Amino acid sequence: QVQLVETGGGLVQAGGSLSLSCAASGRTFSLTGMGWFRQAPGKEREFVAAISWIGISTHYTDSVKGRFTVFDDSAKTRLYLQMNSLKVEDTAVYYCAAKTGYNSPEVASSYEYWGQGTQVTVSA
Repeated sequence: QVQLVETGGGLVQAGGSLSLSCAASGRTFSLTGMGWFRQAPGKEREFVAAISWIGISTHYTDSVKGRFTVFDDSAKTRLYLQMNSLKVEDTAVYYCAAKTGYNSPEVASSYEYWGQGTQVTVSA
């Protein structure tokens, strides 16, 4: 089992920055990747960014490329999301997720473990 706890959400004006952190505990040695997803009111959960430790790669959805950066602590215990130039449409609950399999890091169903989510609100 792996437990995930997100911190760092909050309220920020458009154009501002926020940093999210996800602390992983438990059987983290079994993880092959971690990612961030978000869900806005009335919308489906969507992929944001991920790190894969298979081949060491990062992945981003097009809408956040150049604005968001995902990185880890090299120990599979923390995942971060640095969000710059935030837009109103980035408002959502952001979830940290972790997986042990080899399926796509951009698909929610690839992940077995999820955090409780943290609210990010971007005001105009």
